[in-house]
Amino acid sequence: MASLTLSKGSNLSLTKADPGLSKAMIGLGWDPRTTSGEAFDLDASALLIGKNGKVRSNDDFIFYNQLEAKDGSVVHQGDNRTGEGDGDDEQILINLNAVSADIDRVIIVVSIDQADARRQNFGQVRDAFCRVVNQDTDTEIVRYDLSEDAASETTMIFAEIYRSGAEWKFRAVGQGYAAGLHGIATDFGIALD
Repeated sequence: MASLTLSKGSNLSLTKADPGLSKAMIGLGWDPRTTSGEAFDLDASALLIGKNGKVRSNDDFIFYNQLEAKDGSVVHQGDNRTGEGDGDDEQILINLNAVSADIDRVIIVVSIDQADARRQNFGQVRDAFCRVVNQDTDTEIVRYDLSEDAASETTMIFAEIYRSGAEWKFRAVGQGYAAGLHGIATDFGIALD
């Protein structure tokens, strides 16, 4: 099965593209621009969103300091602090069968750590992508290569995995947030200190 490549705003039924899919690996990659300034540290995270468009609690925010959802349905594979090398820089595993029925979608976010202090943004990041791989068969189902210039944005929603009736679908989002991870967290109901 050849992987499909989506453009921004497009979606794909994962259930139809790979009927055997139950455990999805979300691979995320990027290459920061070479600069003489401070090193880049990009961080992937996942937000489990209910039908009301918000998280149920801070437990639904999966990131480098909270690697696993309470029910084990979403697991972050750990922080990569440099983004060096080929392939996925960070990975998030989603057991679709284990995702609670009151979760409507899983939003995949990538943010630049200390972006404001380091004066960094997504305009300085190239070759960013998000892909979905069937963990059981190691087959890539879909890929989204982010190509837009996001020079003012420090955090970006790369994609989301969402329910549509009995199906799971993938949407290539590519929406940047100049307000950073704090802005996204606030919009989706995470309580920050």
